[in-house]
Amino acid sequence: MTLTIGLLALMALPWAAAQPVNPVKIGMVGPLSGPSSDFGKPMLQGIELAVEEINAVGGYLGRPLNLVVKDDRGDPDAGLQAARELTAEGVVATIGYCNTGVAMKSLEVFQQAQSPLIIPCSTGTPLTSTYPAPQSYIFRTSARDAIQAPFVVDDLVRRGWTKVAVFADTTGYGEAGLKDVETALAKKNLKAVYVARFALGVKDLREQLTAARAAGANVVFSYTVGPENATIAIGRRDLQWDVPQVGAWPLSFPFFIDGAKQAAEGALMAQTFIAEPSNERRAAFLSAFVRKFKQKPAVPMAAAQAYDSTYLLTYALFGIRNGKFGGPAVKAALENIPRVYYGVVATYEHPFSLEDKDAISQNMLVMGKVRNGAVTFANPEDAKRNLFVQRKQ
Repeated sequence: MTLTIGLLALMALPWAAAQPVNPVKIGMVGPLSGPSSDFGKPMLQGIELAVEEINAVGGYLGRPLNLVVKDDRGDPDAGLQAARELTAEGVVATIGYCNTGVAMKSLEVFQQAQSPLIIPCSTGTPLTSTYPAPQSYIFRTSARDAIQAPFVVDDLVRRGWTKVAVFADTTGYGEAGLKDVETALAKKNLKAVYVARFALGVKDLREQLTAARAAGANVVFSYTVGPENATIAIGRRDLQWDVPQVGAWPLSFPFFIDGAKQAAEGALMAQTFIAEPSNERRAAFLSAFVRKFKQKPAVPMAAAQAYDSTYLLTYALFGIRNGKFGGPAVKAALENIPRVYYGVVATYEHPFSLEDKDAISQNMLVMGKVRNGAVTFANPEDAKRNLFVQRKQ
């Protein structure tokens, strides 16, 4: 596969001397069961695909990468226990977390253990701002909500949808997302005409939707990760309230698209990756994924971001020539990746630094749209721009 060419070049460097053949342990944690498994499983699959490719060309100087996998079930306490187990088992770094609330409860474990964590899915803004950047061991390859929310708000304003009703769940994800939406609206001199808060598992939001309609809303901005997005869409349909539903990337999840069915049509969301073979890298990734797993990724963004995260970690490890993977050494290597990685989501040139632990910038985002039960480009100009993989700005 073309994405492994850079690793082959690294393997050919003069310092690639023989090393003891003991595996390099990499942690993985995410919701492999429970209500968030529809994006936890694709995250794991993306990591597994990258590990298979990397090991096929020699791993780290002849040492295979070995995944240590933990299921957090989307539960904060399970996520915390997984963090403790992974750091105790001596993984060189961990790739994981899909739920902001789960990740938030576990950050201190990684930070105190000086064990790097790369987050490929969770988007809550506080995750990479909890600790001062120079000291932080928390890295991320997903688009934080502080850039997703204003990106979507900009699109709404261009379309003339300025009377916004925000529906946010009461998890850490919904709480942080609501703040980011309100901040983005305020920068446009706007304020939500209605705000609804709800717990996960709610089955009927028609009362809140009726109130939003009465407040004059002409668009619903939803911030939740599970079936509740579908509950909102179905509620709008039942009320025959024909206004658009927009949001962050969870509107691309099966829980929404399959759960809401026809009511999901036309929904708009921020995306870093849309599963269309728009260039050679993305075509290669998608075909390799289907060959390995006999299916397309259920949540393409989760799979692609996790795949890129695994390669970025490996590129960083090649910057440690003596094979001594202490936490500070791996942190410094991630902050100073010497080679450009031509990834699926982006072209990564110095994705992290001492002062910046987020690899994704707003220019990498496109608007996705649910059409015929799948996510495609909402805007023709995004489809054209997507022919060229973006770099961080």
